[in-house]
Parts: sequence; structure tokens; C-alpha cells
Amino acid sequence: MPHEKYQSCIDACYACATACDHCAVSFLDEQDVKSMTQCIKLDLDCAEVCRVAASYMARGSQFSQTICRLCAEICQACADECAQHQMDHCQRCAQACRRCAEECRRMAQAA
Repeated sequence: MPHEKYQSCIDACYACATACDHCAVSFLDEQDVKSMTQCIKLDLDCAEVCRVAASYMARGSQFSQTICRLCAEICQACADECAQHQMDHCQRCAQACRRCAEECRRMAQAA
């Protein structure tokens, strides 16, 4: 079953999507939401591509490697952005994004 082969990557993708969703909505409680626009946009992009990548892997799509390469690129960009902000939710998001990027790179090379 395809999902068993890629389970650690699928798990990392879902964890990253959750962290990104949380990070994006957490900004709504910040004083200057407008200054965080780039981070929010990357959070939303990252969460979405992570869910897509997990779905492709779970069903064994022939495009899993391609999607995971893209996912790794977007996760890295989101991690780099979030790491610049001191809020706990940003730091946790950056950590989840780095882990997901690493897992997706590994999956794309091994598949």
C-alpha cells in the first residue's frame, strides 16, 4: 500500500499543514496584521500544498515525487519567513515546515 511506504512524509505534511493553519490565524490577534501579510500568505500556500502532497502519496499517484519537490520548496520558503518572527506560533511553524521539507526531499529522492 502506497501510504505505508510514505507514512512519515504524509505525517510530516499533515503536521505542517496544521502548524501553518494555526500560524496564519494566530496573526489575527496581533496588533499589526498588515505587516504580517507575506507570512500569512506563505502559511496558507504551505498548508494547502502539504495537504495535496499527502493526498498524492496516500493514493500512490505517479506525480507524488513532483508534488513533494514543490512541497519541499514551499515549506522551506515558509520556514525561512516564519523563522524571522519571534512569536511562538511562528517558531513552531518554522520547525514543522523544516521537518516537512526534509521529509519531502527524502521522499522525492527515494521514490
